Amino acid sequence: MSVAYSGAVSRGDHRRDTSARLVKFHAPEIVFGIGSLVEAAHAALRFGGFRPFLVTDPGIVEAGWVSELGGHLAEQGLTATIWSGLTPNPKDFEVAAGFEVYREAECDVIIALGGGSVIDAAKGVAVLAANGGNILDYEGVDEATKPIPPMVMVPTTSGTGADVSQFCIVTDTTRGTKITILGRALVPDVTVIDPRLLTTMPEWLNAATGLDALTHGIEAFVSLAHNPLTDHHALRAVGLVTENLVNTIHHPTDMHSRSVMAQASLEAGLAFTNAILGAAHAMSHQVGGMLDLPHGVINGILLPHVIRFNSTTDAGPFVAIAAALSLPESRGSAQEAALAVADRVEQLAREVGVPKGLAELGVRVEDLDRLATFALHDACMSTNPREASHEQMVALFRGAL
Repeated sequence: MSVAYSGAVSRGDHRRDTSARLVKFHAPEIVFGIGSLVEAAHAALRFGGFRPFLVTDPGIVEAGWVSELGGHLAEQGLTATIWSGLTPNPKDFEVAAGFEVYREAECDVIIALGGGSVIDAAKGVAVLAANGGNILDYEGVDEATKPIPPMVMVPTTSGTGADVSQFCIVTDTTRGTKITILGRALVPDVTVIDPRLLTTMPEWLNAATGLDALTHGIEAFVSLAHNPLTDHHALRAVGLVTENLVNTIHHPTDMHSRSVMAQASLEAGLAFTNAILGAAHAMSHQVGGMLDLPHGVINGILLPHVIRFNSTTDAGPFVAIAAALSLPESRGSAQEAALAVADRVEQLAREVGVPKGLAELGVRVEDLDRLATFALHDACMSTNPREASHEQMVALFRGAL
């Protein structure tokens, strides 16, 4: 499977001088700041919207954000068709149902107000609106070839990065796995990041999305497709999440910490959408698809194991990550730095309440062979800095039980 990035390097030559490589950096227009929600309505109007399709979920409706955004849209003369008929980890049939609502209402601009699941569902509807068929038809890279409707994203969590990424993740309910749809066309036109919206996240979701952002930063930095434009964002995200996530759990209305976590999510998203990811995400997609579990929680369990696995091939990049985390081991050997990073990630996961192993989530030994098979075919494995055999992938899953 080919992957939509430029300037990838061969395995074993990962941290060479990248100054001569051609790189591309995809990003939407970014509006950031407390009280910026109104800008989503302005963007919809600017894109020529007459009948916006607003994708959200029941929790966001209950929190009052849909009503507030609806008021801003009304001020611009726009009345949205609201669709909230989706669940966490959006399913193939849910995307199909959303598209039918979009089509029947003859909508033109898509607004997503919610977390990663809402944003992925909105992207799925956008793909079908232009290309038709079944959303599973578009698994892989650049399979959706026709221009999709304008997309305005308003994230309500701090971690998924879906609002700036070229990824769309959908659960294939027949196979019980998640598929990855990847392509430049899926990078939204505008993301409006209002840190106020993060204050209504449940504590478990705050923890999960924060760990997701941390995983994005670390995997983007060590990715085979990293480049100087992504490295800075990746390292910034790693440090900001580690320094602020716990405080947002203990003090959910602290707007400074919320703003910093919003920035961390943004920077991690900019890093991974351009550098792609690695084995932790390839594995997490399979567990999440099989058991319909929070993606970030699974990442929090898997990431330390993947760090230790990758470091045996090239521990060098983890020195900079250890320094970003202010770990004293950054002044030691590269292997010491990598192991210290893995330990620090594990510590943070425990601090925010993530289970110690996959078995606590319901993964069984008899599931490992199947999970490994699917993980090795995930697009994220193509940029993992260390290749893995089927046996090694099974062993990684077993170690994380």
